[in-house]
Amino acid sequence: MTKLIINQLSKTYQNGHRALDEVSLEIGKGMFGLLGQNGAGKSTLMRTLATLQDADAGTVFLDGLDVLKQPQEVRKVLGYLPQDFGVYPNVSAHEMLAYIASMKGVRSGKGLKEAVDELLARVNLYDVRHKKLGTYSGGMKQRFGIAQALIGQPMLIIVDEPTAGLDPWERNRFYNLLSQIGENTIVILSTHIVEDVATLCRDMAIMGQGKVLLTGKPQQLEQTLLGHLWQKPVSRDELERCQQQLSVISSHFHAGQLHVTVLANEAPDSQFISKPPTLEDVYFTQL
Repeated sequence: MTKLIINQLSKTYQNGHRALDEVSLEIGKGMFGLLGQNGAGKSTLMRTLATLQDADAGTVFLDGLDVLKQPQEVRKVLGYLPQDFGVYPNVSAHEMLAYIASMKGVRSGKGLKEAVDELLARVNLYDVRHKKLGTYSGGMKQRFGIAQALIGQPMLIIVDEPTAGLDPWERNRFYNLLSQIGENTIVILSTHIVEDVATLCRDMAIMGQGKVLLTGKPQQLEQTLLGHLWQKPVSRDELERCQQQLSVISSHFHAGQLHVTVLANEAPDSQFISKPPTLEDVYFTQL
């Protein structure tokens, strides 16, 4: 069974920032969510896995391939959609995808055209395949980005912050596309959006300050907080007192009223009610 095995991976930049601190993960086929704030080390890990930068220590193996020592071989079985995915605005989707496919070794002629047409149909861009990429909406560009990541039937696909800036309709469409891809491929979804992971991923990890803080299945992680979360509406002054006296994991507005969520074995007072845990609560407990 195809697996990506990351062992004790570390990276420190020249300015002294330790971006990766002995990161170890084992990832199999399906959607794997990598959750963390900006600066948690997610993008450094993604770039390292995508063979775009070296690590200082540790190993990464993809189905027997040494990712750090065999980057050229890994790139043949890798699909990558970076956070900032740029396109050539005056080139059509078909032309650009055909060029990328030829660069990745897809045979020319009829086979190349069929492969490109199939990919564009898969991401629902076939009808606009001859339009220039500069005319595409943000969601269409992201779908084109997935199409180029799928070239060559990769063993590993990495998508970094893929739904940032998408409207709800395009985001849902993107969810459906990613879930289909993840049925037979290792797909790593790096994001700071909890809903993306809760919606799509069977397994996940939370990163912070370059370290893996927590791993597991989203639903199982949620269950660990069952009976330990309490919520009540508060004023701003009450919120400050709660923050001083209790383990507050989050506060948010609902229907114009500020609510606070605390972590405790029992209700801190009679006004608190039990709160069903969500993946967002799990995430907040790690920050």
